[in-house]
Amino acid sequence: MDEVVVTKEKVGRVVWHDLFTPDVEASRSFYESVAGWSYIVEHATDFAWGGGHRDFVLATLDGEAGAGVVSQNQVLFEGWIPYVEVEDVDQAAKLAVKLEGSVVKPPFEVPGVGRNCLLRDPLGAFFGISVLRHDYPVPARQFTHEHYLSRGGAFPDNFYHQMFGWNLSPARNVPSSQRPISLKDEVLAICAAEPAVPNNNVAWAPGVRVDFLENALSKINSGSGSVLARHQKNKNTFEKGLVCDATGALCCVVQN
Repeated sequence: MDEVVVTKEKVGRVVWHDLFTPDVEASRSFYESVAGWSYIVEHATDFAWGGGHRDFVLATLDGEAGAGVVSQNQVLFEGWIPYVEVEDVDQAAKLAVKLEGSVVKPPFEVPGVGRNCLLRDPLGAFFGISVLRHDYPVPARQFTHEHYLSRGGAFPDNFYHQMFGWNLSPARNVPSSQRPISLKDEVLAICAAEPAVPNNNVAWAPGVRVDFLENALSKINSGSGSVLARHQKNKNTFEKGLVCDATGALCCVVQN
């Protein structure tokens, strides 16, 4: 096994995303049009999601790779997965179970990348944990804050505090519909009460950066996705939109 590089500055932060989709080409086209992403296709000889020889699509922006696009045929999950860096994947997976989470895919090696595990939190939201074997910085060009979506604004705050040291801001200090989730003094995510979330689900959804929000939302409405909700920054402008992409995956588009 290769030596593991644990970068302390990354621990507790989202270091990668995977999009599991039933239609890789439709997903690629959607984010290329809306967010300006480009793609690199790599060939894996021991594919992490199913083994064997497989092509793996890396999504990039301005030369930085921050996400993978994976055929949903390889897994039982569909949608976006954020990966949080930990010091020890196996120990963190055991802790998640003790905290009433569950293991969806036990710790596994990603050749040339690191060690991952796919989990669900106590409310049912999917996420991953990771130890990377490289010292690249946390990707920042494609994504901004993560969004924890639930209809009533529920969030298993003790679970994520024990797992990663995250803290949910008290509702009395901020609007209850958009509560920051912080690591120390850095806001990493937003707990969002979203009536538009389908089927009473809870889910992690990435904040996808776009240059011009109104242009992005217009493209989505006239194309293959749908806009579920808009959040106003002030009377005349919108800050972000909750959308379904071309295959139904939830994400928030956020203006840079």
